[in-house]
Amino acid sequence: MPDSAAVVDAALYLAATVLVISMVAGLYRAWRGPTAGDRIAVLLLLGTTGVALLVVLAAALDIPALRDAALVVVLLATVVVIVRIRGTGDQR
Repeated sequence: MPDSAAVVDAALYLAATVLVISMVAGLYRAWRGPTAGDRIAVLLLLGTTGVALLVVLAAALDIPALRDAALVVVLLATVVVIVRIRGTGDQR
C-alpha cells in the first residue's frame, strides 16, 4: 500500500497540472475572445485559477511564501473588478 503522503503529493501535482491546462485554455480564449467583455471575464478567471495554482503548489512544495503571493493576487484581482465595474457604470 502506498504511503499516504505520496498519495497526497500525487493528487496535488495532478491538481496543479489540471490548473495549468485550464490556464492555457483560458489564455487561448482570451486571445480569441470576440469582445472585450469576454476577455475581461477570462482574465478574471485566469486570476482565480492562478490563485488556486499557487495555493496547491504551496501545499505540494511546502513553500508558505506562495500562499502570500496568492493573497496578493486576490487583492489585485479585487481592485481590477472594482475598477471594471466602475468603468462600465451608468454612462448616459
